Amino acid sequence: MSRTVVLVVFDGMKLLDVAGPAEVFAEANRFGGDYRLIVASVDGQPVGTSIGIPFAVTDRISDVESADTVMVAGGDAVVGRPIDPALVEGLKLIATRTRRLASVCTGAFVLAQAGLLSGRRATTHWRHVGRLARAFPDIDVQPDAIFVRDGDVFTSAGVSSGIDLALALVERDHGTEMARGVARTLVVYLKRAGGQSQFSVLVETDPPAESALRGVLDSIANDPGAEHTVKSLAAQASLSTRQLTRLFHAELGITPARYVEAFRIDIARAALDAGHNVGDTARLAGFGSTETLRRVFATHLGISPRAYRDRFRTSG
Repeated sequence: MSRTVVLVVFDGMKLLDVAGPAEVFAEANRFGGDYRLIVASVDGQPVGTSIGIPFAVTDRISDVESADTVMVAGGDAVVGRPIDPALVEGLKLIATRTRRLASVCTGAFVLAQAGLLSGRRATTHWRHVGRLARAFPDIDVQPDAIFVRDGDVFTSAGVSSGIDLALALVERDHGTEMARGVARTLVVYLKRAGGQSQFSVLVETDPPAESALRGVLDSIANDPGAEHTVKSLAAQASLSTRQLTRLFHAELGITPARYVEAFRIDIARAALDAGHNVGDTARLAGFGSTETLRRVFATHLGISPRAYRDRFRTSG
């Protein structure tokens, strides 16, 4: 019997969130897979996509009697604004009729709103992991994961990670050889190196204009290679170390030491993007040695500085 995969869509959904996984399942059928694809919306009508063109739909969500896999697409419409209650209720209903649930990118917010991620580990696009964690504190958000499995519930990071997730589902269903064959045909990695933090901006939140942290952050930016201990930074701000740490947590959601390291990582990535070698990058970013740079990259990005440079440098 075929495995029915229901792709749940809505107006404003990211086209690649659906097209990417769908191509994986369709390609798996060429290798002997048994997937039947259904595209379902709340009312069974075509939906608008992120690129402005309509997307055909085969079914109403409520009309799907059973499914092997239900995968929810993501889109800007489900982040930071009310989610269509009919979509949430439809997902609650279909969740009782499927073997496993999955989401791509910000589709995790729909699963979360339906209460289907409560008490579970999950992930979403790196830009929104903080928002997901704040909005749903009962979810154990994994900020660096490409995808996360918790029982029979799967969530994935941004956009193209839906392909990674679909390949993982094919591998679970039919084994590594089929998944590898599909990956090769689609010219993608079966498992990419590192997590999604290699794509993210680690330092992007600014404190309020009148904040005592303004001068501290300027000092770090002007000389990333300086020692920048909690004690020295607190002295610059005329604060105690405890007050400084509390202020960093309150305004940036991070410790002073973690901020300094994250800022240096962003400087290093910018230097590698610009074509600098690993030695020059370590010096420019204030890491002191290439070994320290390599260790920090391995810990936080899951890849080496050289691998990062080769992956993200321009095609020119």
